[in-house]
Amino acid sequence: MRIISGQYKGKTIMPPLGFKARPTTDYAKESLFNILVNKFDFEEIKVLDLFAGTGGISYEFASRGCRYIDAVEINPIHYSFIKATTRKLDFKQIHVIRNDAFKFLHFCTETYDIIFADPPYTFEGIEEIPLTVFNRNLLNEGGRAVLEHSDSEDLSHIERFDYKRHYGNVNFSFFR
Repeated sequence: MRIISGQYKGKTIMPPLGFKARPTTDYAKESLFNILVNKFDFEEIKVLDLFAGTGGISYEFASRGCRYIDAVEINPIHYSFIKATTRKLDFKQIHVIRNDAFKFLHFCTETYDIIFADPPYTFEGIEEIPLTVFNRNLLNEGGRAVLEHSDSEDLSHIERFDYKRHYGNVNFSFFR
C-alpha cells in the first residue's frame, strides 16, 4: 500500500503479515481522490473514516493537507497499526478511535465534510450507514458520504444517493 499524492506521495506503508484488512486499491483510491479534489479544499475540511482498516484513506487525506481526520476502527490490531503509523508519519491531525463504526455514529457529536466508509464486503446492513449519517445530521452543508462496496451491492435506492463509480472490483456510492 502506498500514499498516492501530497506531502508523502510514494510513501509505502506495509501492514504486518496476516493483517486482515482489505486496503482500497491504488487505482480506486486515485480515482476517488480525483473526484473529491474537485469538490473540496482539503485544507478546510473535516473527514470521518469509518472502518479505517489499514488507515490508507486517512493517510491520503493527511498527506494532501487535511487538518482534521477521525479514523474509526474496532479491530485492536488494525487500531494499533494505524496509531503507530500516524505517530511514525507525524500525522497529528489523525485522531484514531477504537470503536464499532455504528456505535460511533450513534454517539458522535461532530459534523464532517466527508464521511468515508469501507466496511467488509460481506458486511450485513451496509445500507444503514448512509441512513444513520443523514438521520443524525453528521454531514455539513455541501458534504458527501462515500461508501466503498462490492459489485453485489446496489445502493441507488437509498435516499440521498447521488451516483456510483466503479473501478475494477471497487465501487464507490456517493451520497449528499
